[in-house]
Amino acid sequence: MREIVHRHLGKVVAGAALAVAGTAAMVAITLPGTAGADETGGGKGGGARAAQQAGQGPDGAPPGVVEQAPAEGEKGTGRDPLTDDEIRRVEKIALNKQMLTAGENVDGGRGPQRLTVDLADPDADELDDPNAPRRADVTFYDYKNDTLVTKTVDLATGKVERTSTQHGVQPPLSRAENAEAAKLLIADPLGAGLKADYKDATGHELTSADQLQLNGAVYRATPGAQPAVLDKCGEHRCVRLFPKVKNGPWIDARWLVIDLSAGKVAKLDRR
Repeated sequence: MREIVHRHLGKVVAGAALAVAGTAAMVAITLPGTAGADETGGGKGGGARAAQQAGQGPDGAPPGVVEQAPAEGEKGTGRDPLTDDEIRRVEKIALNKQMLTAGENVDGGRGPQRLTVDLADPDADELDDPNAPRRADVTFYDYKNDTLVTKTVDLATGKVERTSTQHGVQPPLSRAENAEAAKLLIADPLGAGLKADYKDATGHELTSADQLQLNGAVYRATPGAQPAVLDKCGEHRCVRLFPKVKNGPWIDARWLVIDLSAGKVAKLDRR
C-alpha cells in the first residue's frame, strides 16, 4: 500500500481517512490520475470533442486559407492517429497572425493557449468513404476574452475549413494551465498551507510549480457554494488543483480554487 503522510501535531501517520487540519493538509483521498499524476491535459486529448458532446453549438465563421502552409512532413492515412509532423503543421496553420497578435495565453503572453490537437471525425456524408478527407481539430483558449476557439484543418490542402468560437465551454486543462495555477497558489497567502505541508514532507521550501506533480479539474460556480470572487467560474477558466509531492504524498488543496482568467485564488466554504 502506498504510504500516505499526514502532518498532525508533529506525528507521521500511515493510513487513510485522516482528519484534515489546516488549509491544505495531506490526506489519503481518491484523486484523478493516481496512476500517473503528471499526466495532465494538453496532449492529444478529446477537449474539443467533449465540448461538442456536451451540446454547445459552434458559431459560424468564414473559412480561411493560410498563404504558406508549413512543410507536410510525415503523413498518416485514413483514421491513423495524427503524426508529430501533422500536429506541428496544423498548429502553425490554425494559429494565424490575427490570433497570435490579439490572443492571450494563460500567463499573459502573446497568442491564445493551445489546448489540444485531435483527428477530426469525418462528416456525416463521409462515414463510408475510405478516401474521406483527413482533418484535424485544433483547440485554443483565448484568455483575452475567455473564448474557446476550435479550428478544423484539412491536412491535405492546409485549408482551415471551419472555425467555431464558444463562450462558457471549459474543456480539460492543459499541463501549462495547471502549472500556472500552482504558480499563482504558491505566490498567494492562501498557499501557505500547501507550502507548509510540502516542507513538512520534504524538508525543503516550495518555490516553484516544477517541484510538484499536478492534476487539475475545471471548477464551475455553484450558487451559494463559493465566495463571490469565484461567481464567474465557468465563464472564467477556474481550476481546483490536486498537487502531489514528487515521489511523495498528495497534498489536499481541494478547498482552494484558482481563477486563471482573473489571476486570483479563493477558498471555498466548507459548510
